[in-house]
Amino acid sequence: MTSLSVEMLAADPVAPITSAGHAQLGIAVLAGIAVIVLLITKFRVHAFLALTIGSLALGAIAGAPLDKAITSFTTGLGTTVAGVGVLIALGAILGKLLADSGGADQIVDTILAKAGGRAMPWAMVLIAAVIGLPLFFEVGIVLLIPVVLMVAKRGNYSLMRIGIPALAGLSVMHGLIPPHPGPLVAIDAVGANLGVTLALGILVAIPTVIIAGPLFSKVAARWVDVQPPEKMIPGRASDDLEKRPSFGASVATILLPVVLMLAKALVDIVVDKPEHGVQRVFDVIGSPLIALLAAVIVGMFTLGRAAGFTKERLSTTVEKSLIPIAGVMLIVGAGGGFKQTLIDSGVGQMVLDISKHWAIPALLLAWLIAVVIRLATGSATVATVSAAGLVAPLAADMSTAHTALLVLAIGAGSLFFSHVNDAGFWLVKEYFGLDVGQTIKTWSVMETIISVVAGGLVLLLSLVI
Repeated sequence: MTSLSVEMLAADPVAPITSAGHAQLGIAVLAGIAVIVLLITKFRVHAFLALTIGSLALGAIAGAPLDKAITSFTTGLGTTVAGVGVLIALGAILGKLLADSGGADQIVDTILAKAGGRAMPWAMVLIAAVIGLPLFFEVGIVLLIPVVLMVAKRGNYSLMRIGIPALAGLSVMHGLIPPHPGPLVAIDAVGANLGVTLALGILVAIPTVIIAGPLFSKVAARWVDVQPPEKMIPGRASDDLEKRPSFGASVATILLPVVLMLAKALVDIVVDKPEHGVQRVFDVIGSPLIALLAAVIVGMFTLGRAAGFTKERLSTTVEKSLIPIAGVMLIVGAGGGFKQTLIDSGVGQMVLDISKHWAIPALLLAWLIAVVIRLATGSATVATVSAAGLVAPLAADMSTAHTALLVLAIGAGSLFFSHVNDAGFWLVKEYFGLDVGQTIKTWSVMETIISVVAGGLVLLLSLVI
């Protein structure tokens, strides 16, 4: 296991914008995070503005000239958006095509037709995991809620027995698996290999979602026994369509970018010759940009045209998919700005200098930092980008596999105990018709299980790879 030891210390290549001592930098970090937390939780300021103000406060308290602090923030914002912005947009387009074409409904209906009884919670995990690959968590919830409610009502199942596995599948995908924004930002921040992170993420995700989904749902159903709220069962996208894509085409389109990225990782391991023709080809087609772009282009035919969409309807679908992600893009970008301000202020080097006598494993430290920020801000994305900025220097001497595990440790910590300062908490509460106590006993506990199990599996993997 990679630990915070003297052997792993490495100088930060970025020139610090201030030469403040460790005490002043420590105060600056705490103040910057406190400003962000206070603005988000107390004053309900949008996370983008909170991160921007918190970054400037960090630089000012650290003793940096304001113009240099601004430059650090804008540089980090631009670099982050350039690195992941297009990927977020392509993922949103693919998710919108899947939803509007009825492809998601086709996947759901096909799986449910072949599952029943005790298999139903496992079917819900499968549905959520497959649909959750290209979708943001909130979009996935909105998409799956009608299915969860209808299955529970028609099959006379406990709502928690069906709902918890679906939520677990979505949440695990959101926190651990690229191309979701959080993992992508962490990969960019620590310089991890996307293919290796994806492969290890899937390895960690499978047992995690089993424990937090079907297994925990048995307990959750005993703790909270509620009926599906009638008013929350809306119509489905495919109800207004004359035809929809086939099950095979829908699944193949969703999995296409994952397959391409995994293929690139496999070729990199097997061939391991950067100048080799085969590896160069897969380096292109397996890059996140090309993989997602290919899936979007293919999806326009296998999803959109298969549902009878005209060129105008396809154009409208793409346009509508990009509107909701503006806020996500800005939050992710501002998180990158905050990260760069941390680095340029010398905070990363400070963490290394102070921690050289600690015995805490680097992966555990990354998980703990993400947990603290998650509890304080309520945002998994803010927790991920902030923690990634703080622990990025720790990746300097890590192997490719351990750098990927560092990303997963951050992602796992970012999911810890969702509560009243998290939008997802209220989304689940309202859709499932729960009170606050019931939501904590089900949703919040499930998120904590995911975080602890995934974090533990990451630490175990670090011992054997």
